[in-house]
Formats: sequence, structure tokens, C-alpha cells
Amino acid sequence: MFNWNEETNASRESILQRPAIAMGADIKSATQIIIDQVKDKGDEALLQLAKKFDNVYELELMVSMNDIDQAQEKLSPELKSAIECAYDNIVAFHTMQQPKDIKLETIPGVLCELKYQAIEAVGIYVPGGSAPLPSSVLMQGVLAQLSGAKTVVLATPVKNTETLNPAILYAAKLCGIKTILKSGGAGAIAALAFGTQSVPAVNKIFGPGNAFVTMAKQLVSSQVPGLAIDMPAGPSEVLIIADKRANPDFIAADLLSQAEHGKDSQVILISNASEIIEKTQLALAQQLKTLSRAEIAMAALDNSAYILVDTITQAFEVSAIYGPEHLILQLANCDDYLPLIKNAGSVFVGDYSPESAGDYASGTNHVLPTYGYSKVYSSLNLLDFYRTYTVQTITKQGLTDLSSAILPIAAAEGLDAHAHAVSIRLEKEVC
Repeated sequence: MFNWNEETNASRESILQRPAIAMGADIKSATQIIIDQVKDKGDEALLQLAKKFDNVYELELMVSMNDIDQAQEKLSPELKSAIECAYDNIVAFHTMQQPKDIKLETIPGVLCELKYQAIEAVGIYVPGGSAPLPSSVLMQGVLAQLSGAKTVVLATPVKNTETLNPAILYAAKLCGIKTILKSGGAGAIAALAFGTQSVPAVNKIFGPGNAFVTMAKQLVSSQVPGLAIDMPAGPSEVLIIADKRANPDFIAADLLSQAEHGKDSQVILISNASEIIEKTQLALAQQLKTLSRAEIAMAALDNSAYILVDTITQAFEVSAIYGPEHLILQLANCDDYLPLIKNAGSVFVGDYSPESAGDYASGTNHVLPTYGYSKVYSSLNLLDFYRTYTVQTITKQGLTDLSSAILPIAAAEGLDAHAHAVSIRLEKEVC
């Protein structure tokens, strides 16, 4: 337990440091090597990487339509129904985000428009190194589907087998995805960016992943002209703010739900009650015994922090410095504190709003900014799958009236050709 008010500025910074960032230089160089291999050798490099990292031999890189169509037959009725329910809720919430074009006549004869156009080719990355994530397929696939993107490529790894989890394939089918690459990590990101013999290149890459995936997304976005990424979404993290009346068992369960994602995940508890922190630590030890992924969760807990503050208001100040991917509030009168929220990817309000609900089926998106990027990035939303452009249509009288604003500014900037492009139209008629 750290007492925030007894720590130095340097120790506070250390407490809140992400584990993966500390390894940034090594990750960058290793990731660039993989990117170069895929750029140069395409499918051959992907097959070599599958052998090296995933222990997969004689891999068929692309999933057949037959496998996609038959996936639902391998699901239990309960899981199939759950995926369909989650799909419906995600569709409902994100359909409300459908953009509308804007048209405005700023002055008579000067018509300005803002138009939305779906990004034509998108790549969706779904982590799968330690567990299949059909929920991540839905979170991204639904948005691609609603946007009307013409090309959607899903990339996800397999381990020790050529068979993808049928839940992933069924979720993809619901989202209308037909191009599925069995490859993961930095290699898959490079394939989406540059294209290979089997994989079409895309215009924008979406999806969370480990530190190598995040680094690969950042690197290819600077190396491929016109390529964009959604956000630097990396290892999962959660920060919980709890008061003295919070339930330690609930807190521990929420911390572990993030810790089990991966060894590089990070979980943080901030409270103004030392007894809550102590009871939560005891609850963590008990609940760990029941987890199938206890080893992973324990490793992630090594990156955890338990922070004691003087007030709940100060807890929000610390949270804003960290900028968590997920922020959970287990507080009395939560609504009173909502105005204090800053720099959070997704917020879960009250004792009965576990982060798991947002991860799977409430309807909000679980692709969120990590590494503190919640200070400048937003949670994934439908507009991320669109680009906007503007249109202006001007009559001669409109240009005449607007020239009193154009010509003086052009003269002030010394751009004579700009001014001439206006004045010549005022002097002459179209033939």
C-alpha cells in the first residue's frame, strides 16, 4: 500500500508507470524486424512467424467460407445466444452514432457541406494469444458493418492448431466478415498495412493487443502513406476508486478481471480507507485460488498498485494523472463525483457496474485507449470508421459578396494568385 501524500514526486511517477513502457526501446527494435520481414516476404514471413511464435506448422493462412458457415454448429446454444445478445446490444448502441451530413448557406450564394464517407478498407485485429476473444470481433466488426466498409479483414492468431475458435468465427459471420487471417502479433499488423499475396492491404487498422501489436500499429502508420490506426490500444488496465463502504470482494473481482487478460496488464486501486485496501488484498488472495488463469493474473498483479489518499476528490486527481483505460467507481452517491472524471476511456458507475459488462454485452465499446492515451483519444466509436470531407458551391453573386473577405486576406498573406483566382471570375463570364 502506498500513501500518496507521503510519496515524492519521483516515487509517484514510478507507482503509476506502465510496465510495457519501461521496455519501449527493446520492443520497438524487435517489432521493426518483424515488420520488415513481412513487407519483404509476405505470406512466407507470416508462415515463418507462426512457427516461431505460435508453434503452428503447415498453416493455411486464410479461413475458408465453409469453416465460417459451419462455426455455429460447434457452439453450445447458450454461447450462441450470448453472442447474439451482445451483437444486438452493440448494434443498438452504435446505430445511434450514425453520422448525418451537414449543409449550411453561410451567406446567400455560398453553400458549405460536411459529408461522411465510410473508409473503404479496414483491418480488424483480435488478440488471441492466451484466450479467444469473440467479444473483440463484435466490438469492431459491428462498427465496420454499420459503416458499410467495402473490405473488412480480420486478423487473429492461433496457437498449436490450425482451427480458430468457433465463437470467433460465428461473431465474424454475424458482422458479415468473410476475409479472416490466421495470424497475430506484429506480423499480422504488417500484413494488414502492406498487404501480402493472400491479405489485401487496408486503409486503417483497428484493435487492441499487447505491447508489440501496439508498437507495430504505430510504426506502420508512419511508414505506409495514407495508413491510419484507431489508437494506441495496448495491454489492458483498470483503476478503481472505492470508499469505505465498498465491497472488497467486488473490488478484487474487478481487479482480477483485468489482471487475467495478460501478464503485462495493470490494475490499480485508490481509496481513502486503508481497511478497504487491506481487505481487498485478502480477497484477491482468496479469489486467485479459483481462477484458471491464476498464473497470468498473479504476474499482472506484480504491476499493480494500492494507493491510499486523504479524500475521494484526491483519488480522482490521481486517476486523471494516470488516465486509465477503464475507471470503476464503487462509491456512495457516485453521481456527485461524475463531474470530477477526467482522462478515462470507459467509466463504470456504481457497485453493480462491473467492467465485464462493457467488455461483453452492455453495448458500449471495449476498444479503448491505454498507456494514458485516454487524455487525448476516445473509446472506439462508429465515426472512427468514417472520413469526412467538405463541399462548397458558390454562385457568382455569392463570390462577389465573399470577395470582400477573401481579397484583403490574400493580399495580407502576399498570395497574389489566390486573389487573382477570385478577381478574374468577377471580371469575366463563363463562355
